[in-house]
Amino acid sequence: MNTAATKTGLNMLRTMDLESYFHPFTDLSAHRDSGPHVISSGDGVRIVDTEGKVFIDGMAGLWCMNLGYGRPEMVEAISAQAQKLSYYHSFASMGSDVSISLAARLSEIAPVPGSRILFGNSGSDANDTNLKLVRLYNTLLGRPNKRKVIVRRRAYHGSSMATAAASGLPTLHSAFDLPIGEYRRISPACYYWRGNASLSETDYTASLLQELEALIVNEGPDTIAAFLAEPVSGAGGVLVPPPGYWEGVQRLLAKYDILLILDEVITGFGRTGRMFAAETFNIRPDLMSVAKGLTSGYVPMSASFVSPEIWNTLSNADSGLGVFGHGYTYSGHPLAAAAAHASLDIMLDEGLADEAARKGAHLLSALTEEILPLTPVGDVRGIGLMVGVELAADWIGSRGPSRQSPVSRVAQRCREEGLIIRPLMDGNVLAISPPLVISHDDLDQLVAILKRAIESLST
Repeated sequence: MNTAATKTGLNMLRTMDLESYFHPFTDLSAHRDSGPHVISSGDGVRIVDTEGKVFIDGMAGLWCMNLGYGRPEMVEAISAQAQKLSYYHSFASMGSDVSISLAARLSEIAPVPGSRILFGNSGSDANDTNLKLVRLYNTLLGRPNKRKVIVRRRAYHGSSMATAAASGLPTLHSAFDLPIGEYRRISPACYYWRGNASLSETDYTASLLQELEALIVNEGPDTIAAFLAEPVSGAGGVLVPPPGYWEGVQRLLAKYDILLILDEVITGFGRTGRMFAAETFNIRPDLMSVAKGLTSGYVPMSASFVSPEIWNTLSNADSGLGVFGHGYTYSGHPLAAAAAHASLDIMLDEGLADEAARKGAHLLSALTEEILPLTPVGDVRGIGLMVGVELAADWIGSRGPSRQSPVSRVAQRCREEGLIIRPLMDGNVLAISPPLVISHDDLDQLVAILKRAIESLST
């Protein structure tokens, strides 16, 4: 290897980045000093940067590379579709065979059988689409005052104007003059965050449901259109709801005629140990948003699942709707549809949802045994291969002010040892969400690296 030439090439990349690349969700000022960390290749659960350093990808990219990197079946499916039909749109009754067959396939496995599928490009636009559909649905039913949407604090639903406003994270609001819109907020669902240490899980769940019902009654059920929520909150802290929560929520929504928009952008396609978290928690959504695992991150694609009840209202000739004025240039893109078909094939052939349940149990057990007893750690929680490690607030408070947060320091130390995990926004939580194909040995290595990184906080 020509070391001088390699160094020159890396310096050129750094310069190009700093002069041209606008990085999302990045401290722009700090980036000017640190520059980019450039990943050049990936294979299985490992990625390699331009300096040749190898990392276990403990975040599956951004919760999306469920199948891991470099799957030949994915590459072949995308390549074959590019040769056959590289693009066609879905407007004005047009479509491609591969996108139509994908819609039929998704409809068959949907938590609500017979759902119609509207394709997009990202989780943000899928949630945005579903928020618009709720407004359209109530307009067609002659209920123009039914506009408010209930959301949870600490939720993340996207970065468009509507979905950032719906989210409950300060980073998404403070600098953008948000939120806008008619959103009403309730508490997140996480037993560790219950506040009152003496509260049982049963009583905590009851308190959450009482809060939800009180909000509905105070606002007026005839003004509330929908409840938008993740089955398990991801970027807000990997918040797993307590037993009985989703059953109670659905009873209240049915009682007051409020729609449920289920954000399965992270949890869909095996992440929680079932194909959809709706199955994990026995949820029947009116609308559902998916993305990430739909194509395992190989090509951008999202989808909105629309229940038959809502579809029948939208498609009724007597509604007077005419042309449905919404969609995207790349809705149902043939390459993305081919990638989704191939991803589903692999998931089903290899039983990856069951694998996620089994490996997730192993990971959670190892973290509980090795990580939870460490002094800085307050909680370990998760379901399937979606886990959060929260540092204790009282321990962090005792350390005094620090320019770099403890979770960022842990993530940096892990990176130095060859592991990528993610410190979540506006909090003290480290997220772990590896590809579903990760081995038990790699999970054990992940835990060992994380343990050393957390232990280093006390030195």
